[in-house]
Amino acid sequence: MLLYDGFDINENGHLTVGGYDTLALAEEFGTPLYVMNEDKIRENCRSFLESFGRYNGGMGKVTYASKALNCKAMCRIAAEEGLCLDVVSGGELYTALQAGFPSERIYFHGNNKTPDEIRYALESEIGCFIVDNLEELKLLQSDAAELGKTAVISLRVKPGVDAHTHDFIRTGQIDSKFGFALETGEALDAAKKAALYPNVLLKGLHCHIGSQIFETDPFVLAAERMATLMAEVHQETGITIEELNLGGGFGIKYIETDRPLPPEYYMELIADAIGHVCTHYNLPLPHLVVEPGRAIVGNAGITLYTIGNIKEIPGIRTYVSVDGGMGDNPRYALYKSDYTAVVANKASQPADETVTIAGKCCESGDLIQENTKIQQAEPGDILAVFSTGAYNYSMASNYNRIPRPALVMVKEGKPYLAVRRESYEDLVRNDL
Repeated sequence: MLLYDGFDINENGHLTVGGYDTLALAEEFGTPLYVMNEDKIRENCRSFLESFGRYNGGMGKVTYASKALNCKAMCRIAAEEGLCLDVVSGGELYTALQAGFPSERIYFHGNNKTPDEIRYALESEIGCFIVDNLEELKLLQSDAAELGKTAVISLRVKPGVDAHTHDFIRTGQIDSKFGFALETGEALDAAKKAALYPNVLLKGLHCHIGSQIFETDPFVLAAERMATLMAEVHQETGITIEELNLGGGFGIKYIETDRPLPPEYYMELIADAIGHVCTHYNLPLPHLVVEPGRAIVGNAGITLYTIGNIKEIPGIRTYVSVDGGMGDNPRYALYKSDYTAVVANKASQPADETVTIAGKCCESGDLIQENTKIQQAEPGDILAVFSTGAYNYSMASNYNRIPRPALVMVKEGKPYLAVRRESYEDLVRNDL
């Protein structure tokens, strides 16, 4: 049976997370329940930070992509571990600031930041805007001038790299809503325009080629193209780019056949590629920035459900229904994402039953996994779905007016509540 670092089976045959029995978690906090192994999160943070220490003389920053999981507890963990933070909305920025995250270590992303969000970020004195388009660039200049501030920016660039992943999470190709195209000269033109604005300081270049990538070649190619653009910007504007941000997208393990690579393996190849280009153009090495999100929290999380109705359709399939579904994990409904599940109270038993895991929403597509192997299930059993730490809580909804689950962190073998379970009262709080 497939298990992940930080998860085990105890003497009762129960699945444990961070050494704590998942059945005890379900009993204490209820289900559905997001559970995060805080010790594993911190280990992942340090793994990325340490990968810089071996290459480029440690000239690197790890920026946690908070869209993967944004809550106060996670922002505090990232701050304590020395990471920067990537936000993509006023709400994510507000959460970070409320958690006490240092504003100067915040990077603000997004292809359509609203005027209110831009002003809020300027007034909060965040560290860097990742500028997506010329309209944003003009707005930053005017607002920064009005407020008597300087907006530090990086330009988001589409490097023309095709990452071999799902179409919905590919972002580096020219046909993308994000950023300035490299191959058309649009990115260089944007740099020239930024150089003319007195209240804008062009500090970096940024790209992101996609998500859940297991190959190194796309990252290396993107690094080479972005480093070459650095040289062109220097030649045309005189600006020396200080930061080269290659985004995230590092794949994690969802199923047995997934083969994620350790961070240092990526960093070594990326650093070599940047070094060769900078040497060729006689440029100083930039600080390298990466933005792991899924790779920080994905494998550190599971979701616990209580199994309800089991419906066998002879010769077709067996549906095992749980008390959650697409409201707390929409990824299978969106793009057929793979997951591994286990009956937590029977984790030591063989997974020899082929089932479809169904949610409780009024949608035929409300499924978590099809034709997957789990232990013999019965109503009342607790089902655990692995690798739900990323893009589950953050993408959850109240479809069918179902309250969103609680989120629990397990730290040094002890659980604590990080996000309360929503109540029915919460659902109508803003109704008039």
